[in-house]
Amino acid sequence: MRLTSLLTAATTASAALLLAACGSSSSSAPASGASSSSSAAGGATTSAPAATTSAAASGKFLACMVTDTGGINDGSFNQTSWKGLQDAAAANPNIEIRNIQSIPPNTDYARNINTFLAQKCGIIVTVGFAMGDATKASAGKNPDQKFAIVDNSYTPVIPNVNALVFNTVQDGFLGGYLAAGMSKSGKVATFGGQQFPTVTIYMDGFYDGVQYYNSKHGTKVQVLGWNEATQKGTFSGDFTNQTKGQTITQTFISEGADIIFPVAGNVGLGAAKAVQQADAQGGNVNMFWVDTDGCEAANAKQYCKYFITSVEKGLDVAVKTAVLAAQSNTFKGGNYVGTLANGGVTLAPLHEWASKVPAALQAELKTVGLGIASGQIQAPTKSPVG
Repeated sequence: MRLTSLLTAATTASAALLLAACGSSSSSAPASGASSSSSAAGGATTSAPAATTSAAASGKFLACMVTDTGGINDGSFNQTSWKGLQDAAAANPNIEIRNIQSIPPNTDYARNINTFLAQKCGIIVTVGFAMGDATKASAGKNPDQKFAIVDNSYTPVIPNVNALVFNTVQDGFLGGYLAAGMSKSGKVATFGGQQFPTVTIYMDGFYDGVQYYNSKHGTKVQVLGWNEATQKGTFSGDFTNQTKGQTITQTFISEGADIIFPVAGNVGLGAAKAVQQADAQGGNVNMFWVDTDGCEAANAKQYCKYFITSVEKGLDVAVKTAVLAAQSNTFKGGNYVGTLANGGVTLAPLHEWASKVPAALQAELKTVGLGIASGQIQAPTKSPVG
């Protein structure tokens, strides 16, 4: 079950996100470090000057992405954003794509953006709330350069920045409702990588979805790791340290939680390891993945049997749309907000859990999702969208 398939009438607006293009497919291999770039022509990794010459000679539109920490294969927002560029290149053979990975300690976002400015990229996509200031500064100094940024928005809007943000409190709410309905112990848990709004908005939704389930069913399912009212909870401190994720999850399991929702990128792999170990020891513990479908993510799909669902953003579609718009000269700055109604946020398919989640609970999810999309059910959050 994918929530968007249950909300067909509510999500027809998502078609506006897709720009038609024709052509043959192209692919790219990700860069291996913070100063590298990758070319869609054969996936070769080259130095910046050589890549610039190649792009100019070919006459291709150059779409470039600066990752946040966690790497291109984080199974989360970096990887899904990169897929958006890959999909744009596959849709239009005149698009060439490259990335620079901001891998600690090489996290000088301004320097990485400047590298792509020098390469004359047609659009520079920056990924993550942490790159908000660097992107804003660069856009101000280079008003003719097109940018897109994932998970950050600006007030007032910046004319040459397409800000892609997602109201993940909505699908987080559905995730919390599902978790409460599936918990056997009466305790579920969530934790974040760092206390950024793009993290805590998921956690707010998850927390309040549990409370909504309790209000409808007279249950008392508890949430460990986060309190929406006080905005206090558990964080690993980064998005890369899997050992921290494993330790935090083991603590939650020892406290009785049987469903875990990490909002922490690669740290979530440590959570999955802890869940796997608990299962091997006879425990009945499962989890959700975040940002993308964990059962389809190369680094996470080995744990698919433990993923009841994933709480997703439509990052790939939004990024692809931004790139194609820049290439076709229909680019517009401003803020795009992904919601349940426009298909920008959703729950992933249930995969191995499709027959395990009771039909009645799946029907309730459909009803709650429609209620949120229409505004009849409020999904509160103390975190701004983006």
